[in-house]
Amino acid sequence: MSVDLEDMSKKQLEKLMKDVQLALLAVEKKEMKEAKKAAEKAAAKYGFSLAELTDGAKAGRKKAGAKSPGVAKYANPEDPSQTWTGKGRQPAWYKAAIEAGTDPASLEI
Repeated sequence: MSVDLEDMSKKQLEKLMKDVQLALLAVEKKEMKEAKKAAEKAAAKYGFSLAELTDGAKAGRKKAGAKSPGVAKYANPEDPSQTWTGKGRQPAWYKAAIEAGTDPASLEI
């Protein structure tokens, strides 16, 4: 199938592009369905369902970028709700205490 794109108007090209995108989505959906059937067949060959295999994989995985907050190592003696893990930028209260001569060990939790 050969299409002469140079003789087509902008509207015709846009319609063609939309039609191609819809066709791609349909093919992708069909291929995904076929892949799922093949995966189910392969899992059944070993005595598992596809759901068993994929649910277990999801449970053991962490979300990308999901980090747990660090454990606080230092606390502001004047306001114990202000804490710092000792990593990253030093908070103003920590800097002020160190500049005032406070030993960092005395700020540890």
